[in-house]
Amino acid sequence: MKVLHWFIRPEHRLDVVAGVSDGMLTALTLAGGRMIGASGGLSGGLALRVAAAASVTQIFVFFVARYAQFRQELVHAERQLNLTTPGLLASTRLGRAVLHDAFAAAFVSAACSFAGALVPLGLSLLLPGAAWLGIPATIGLLAVFGVLLARTVQGSPLLWAGGLVLGGLAVSYIGVKLDIVG
Repeated sequence: MKVLHWFIRPEHRLDVVAGVSDGMLTALTLAGGRMIGASGGLSGGLALRVAAAASVTQIFVFFVARYAQFRQELVHAERQLNLTTPGLLASTRLGRAVLHDAFAAAFVSAACSFAGALVPLGLSLLLPGAAWLGIPATIGLLAVFGVLLARTVQGSPLLWAGGLVLGGLAVSYIGVKLDIVG
């Protein structure tokens, strides 16, 4: 229960949201052709490979982005404190702390990306005769995810769900047309 509480904390929202949405959309992009059966069926091994690919790219990109963001916050603090030596805060415990925080955020995001990618692929694996149903089911889950996000940021559930659905449809179409793992 403690782990779940950690994931839903507001300061981890970006890590979780970016990971889950990236994983789902990466799976739809890479394996969309397989999900509709355009070039053979979907296997458990393929699902794990796609989820691993989503996770590996997510950890790298997210670490770089978060570390750059945290270092920029240190630079801003240096300016606010009128420190004359650039990079002074980065060479302290604060610098090591932002490095640690960036790694932690990247690992959380990568784990969420892995799980997010397994959702559409797992849905397709559960329905081998109708694996294509994994695509609309995933788009439905993106809509639910949009509603949940809207509630946490006090936005319009219709707009958030609609935006994620449109993104899911576009990425699914691209994934089916590209048929990358086919």
